[in-house]
Amino acid sequence: MSANPVLVEVTRGPLVESWHRGAAAISDADGKLLLALGDVARPIFPRSAVKAVQAIPLVESGAADALGFGPAELALAGASHNGEPRHVATAAAMLARVGRTEADLECGPQWPERQDDIGRLHIAGLKPGALHNNCSGKHAGFVCFACHAGLDPAGYVAPEHPVQREIRTTMENVFRTPLGPEVQGIDGCSIPTWAIPLERLAAGFARLATGVGLTPGRAAAARRILEAGMAEPYMVAGTNRFCTRFMSAFPGRLYAKTGAEGVFCAALPEQGLGIAVKCDDGAGRAAEVILATLAARLLGLEESPEMRPFVEPALLNRNRWPVGSVRAAAALGDAQF
Repeated sequence: MSANPVLVEVTRGPLVESWHRGAAAISDADGKLLLALGDVARPIFPRSAVKAVQAIPLVESGAADALGFGPAELALAGASHNGEPRHVATAAAMLARVGRTEADLECGPQWPERQDDIGRLHIAGLKPGALHNNCSGKHAGFVCFACHAGLDPAGYVAPEHPVQREIRTTMENVFRTPLGPEVQGIDGCSIPTWAIPLERLAAGFARLATGVGLTPGRAAAARRILEAGMAEPYMVAGTNRFCTRFMSAFPGRLYAKTGAEGVFCAALPEQGLGIAVKCDDGAGRAAEVILATLAARLLGLEESPEMRPFVEPALLNRNRWPVGSVRAAAALGDAQF
């Protein structure tokens, strides 16, 4: 396997201190690649970057409408959130709509992301629960979908459960790729995760943005989920998180979602394009810069001061002094598309 190019470099003072290799793809909904950097045909685990697709059955089945879910709930169903109070309360309220509780979640407990929220639990003498898990909104959506469909939600994380079978077939349709045991793993929240090439992830996100190649009902569901995330970016991630800050800075112009291990996917409705990124060493800081650099060019915002903190974030020391930056390397900055 040939090495992927260096796409991001990290500076300190006048020198480059570190480098990040990776791959990136930009595609339209027909699968035509506008850009392929590195090996975009190698299957990678997108992890949480595809939560918008995993939320489609919740909407497409009619469960979201039957339960009165609005943008906040739909955004949370596709979220990797901080476990802040609003995230936790919204996930609990979603479960309550079908007479279920935190005990029905099978994602496992997790401490909140922010020290303030961890401190609140400590002060109250509480331990984190499944509602604090960054995937609790997604899992609440799974439970709600199961209950609406008349299914027993118990064991919904198992690959053979009807909930996961429906999600798998939905993903196969959106990404136009078969998902069998040879590309299956288990995600951090215990549901199946499947490895998919970046070129197909990018094309799939273009389909979410345009509806091209999807049935009318699926296209409408995808549009609602993306619009919910763009309308409620705080619910997708939370305070000081890249996804929230990036979508908030450019409202309605893109949907961006992180995955674990240096993965990012985005949909750009105006352009009808999708972006998929994987950083070889799993570095989120590099994946963010790759995504922002590509999105800035596609949106015509290369010179925008609002875009600068995303395409070249400063490195700060403990005194909050700028000591360097994370920026696009030549292979990324000079890419033609």
